[in-house]
This record gives sequence, structure tokens and C-alpha cells, in this order.
Amino acid sequence: MTLDDFLAQKPLFYDVIDVERFPRAYAGIRHLLPSPKIIHLVGTNGKGSTGRFLATALYRSGKLVGHYTSPHILRFNERIWINGDEIGDVELENAHQKLLSILSSDIAKSLSYFEYTTLLAMIAYEGCEYVVCEAGLGGEFDATAAFEKALSIFTPIDFDHAAFLGDTIASIAATKLRSMQSVALLGKQKHSEVETIAHTIAEEKGCKLLNVSELLTPQIEAAALHLAEKNGLSDYLRDNLTLAMAAYSLLGFSPEASLFDQEALFGRLSKIAPNVTLDVGHNALAAQSIAQAYAGRKVTLIYNTYGDKDYREILTLLSPVIEAVEIIDVSEARIVPRALLEAVLEELAISYSTFQTLRKEKEYLVFGSFSVAEAFLKRIS
Repeated sequence: MTLDDFLAQKPLFYDVIDVERFPRAYAGIRHLLPSPKIIHLVGTNGKGSTGRFLATALYRSGKLVGHYTSPHILRFNERIWINGDEIGDVELENAHQKLLSILSSDIAKSLSYFEYTTLLAMIAYEGCEYVVCEAGLGGEFDATAAFEKALSIFTPIDFDHAAFLGDTIASIAATKLRSMQSVALLGKQKHSEVETIAHTIAEEKGCKLLNVSELLTPQIEAAALHLAEKNGLSDYLRDNLTLAMAAYSLLGFSPEASLFDQEALFGRLSKIAPNVTLDVGHNALAAQSIAQAYAGRKVTLIYNTYGDKDYREILTLLSPVIEAVEIIDVSEARIVPRALLEAVLEELAISYSTFQTLRKEKEYLVFGSFSVAEAFLKRIS
């Protein structure tokens, strides 16, 4: 069975979470998998761009490197980056067939979409010295947490996925932070209690924990500022770049600016046309960063959202920079009912309509989730 057909049968989530399912599957084939140095990225926002900055720097310095990220926007191949490029179709299918040959049929069928593709990525990364591995929804119970890690990196932690992680910052942070093992790096945080919880967990686990501020040098800060100005990075993307440079230093390497000279990962405030910017942020922390980046300007927001997101807060945060909202149709069961979204827009006195086409005289921001980005890109292609 091809990978596409196999994944089409997989649920994205299970109603009942079995935290031992993936560790059991991994333990059974661990001896058959590659064993690169795993750099684990956990947090609410910034995992993708921080990971790509770091993975690219490692690759440019002569290392063999993989970067595992999720979800994808248009093609599954986006999730598995190897030495500067997305995995090819043939290599991806070969990895799938190899994984099926070493997993029992029952275990292969039992794994969720993300669990299976996490093992698939590890097969694909054979020969890599380093793998920058982005967590999915959570921390300690995420499939990616089962791997032995050389370094854990924690990007900003905020409210998101409450149904899975808890409804307080303390519970969310604890779940994510308990994934640390031997060495961890804590990025800049919005909530001070995250740092307190991190130090408590690190002490319990005997983990060496450093704050990003402890690793910053005048050279790193100057290089990050220069590269942010050169490549049009917003403040939050500059923070992610700085975190990646600090992590590179913690790994024992010199973070030369040339290694990190790149634009952000696609979908992170990406300029896709002179008057269109696309961002796959989908929570309040992302909305706050976007509002800061657009302060003093007005945009037409092309938007939709999953029903489990706090879209009232997201739209409230974005309202100072919104001229109007154009709702884009997204064919996904989790998308909020149109009437509920419209009710919030009316409550916030935000003008809205249905997205039809782009107009040259308007400035657009496409924001809402990977599914919104996918729907938009397919509409304009």
C-alpha cells in the first residue's frame, strides 16, 4: 500500500489517548532505526522557524542534517527536510515501504497519523548526524518525546490545545517542559511562571537548564539584528533566530552570521505577493506578535479558524490592524460554523465579507492555520 493510501486511513487524533502506544512501537524497532543526535523543539509558537534556522546553520557548517516539522501546507514532503531540501517522492515512498517491513501489521495500523509519520521521518533520516525534531501538540506525551535527546529547546509557551494540554499556563507548561532530558534551553517567555516551572522540573530530572539570555553575547545580538533587518524578519522571528543561534552555541559551535543568513520558514510572515503576506499562526500568541508587526498599519485579513481556537481573543488582538475581514471557505470538519464566526466579528464591530479575489489596491494578511494557508494558496494557484 502506498504512503498516500496508508495515511488516508489514519485518524489525526484518537478519542482516547494511549500515552504508551508510540513508546511501545518505537521500543520494538529502535535497534533498526538511525541514531542521530536529536534536538527536540517544544513550545506553542516558533518551533518551525527556530528549527529551520538551526537546521540550516548545522547543514551549512558541513553536518548531515534532518528537520522534522508539522503540519504541512501543500505537500506532505514539506515535513521531512534533509540537507537543505524536502524529501523526494521516491525516497519518501522507499522509507514508507521500509518502515512497513519492520513494523508488525497490527502496530502499523494502530499508530496515529503523526505517530506513524514520526517513525517514517526517522527512517528517512538514515545517515544524518543531527535531526532537529519538532514536537506535535504537546511535550512529555508527544511521539517525538520518546527519542533520546541531545538538547531540548523550549520556544514561547502559551495557551493552545487546551483539550489535550490543560486550561492553565501552569498545566500546559508542565506538560511541555517535562519532555526535557539531560540538557535544555529555555527561550524568551511571555509568562514568568514558565521559567519557574522549568527550573523545578529541571532540578527534579537532573537536567542542565539554561535560559537563552545566559548564552547571548554582543556578537549574537548584533548578528541577529543585522540579519533580521537584511531579511525582513519581524521581532518575533528575530527572537526565534536569536534562540537558534544560542542553541547552536550550546551545541559547541561558533554561530557565524553567514550560517543563519536566510529568510524565515515559508508561512511565517511570508511575503507571497507585493500586497499579500501569509502566516500560519493560529493562536493568541501568534496574533499578538502579528499585531505588533503591523502596528500603525491596516490590512484586509483573509481568515478562518478551527472551532477549538479562541478566535474571539485572536480577532480582538488583531482588531487594531484590521480594516476588514474576508472569510475564506475551508473544507475541514473542525472549521468553526460560519454563523459563530460572523457573530464574533459583529460583536467586535469588524466589517466582513466572503473572500472572492485579490485586489491590487489592498494589503492582505492571510492568517488562521495551515488549512487556511492551504485553501488560500490553492485558490490563487
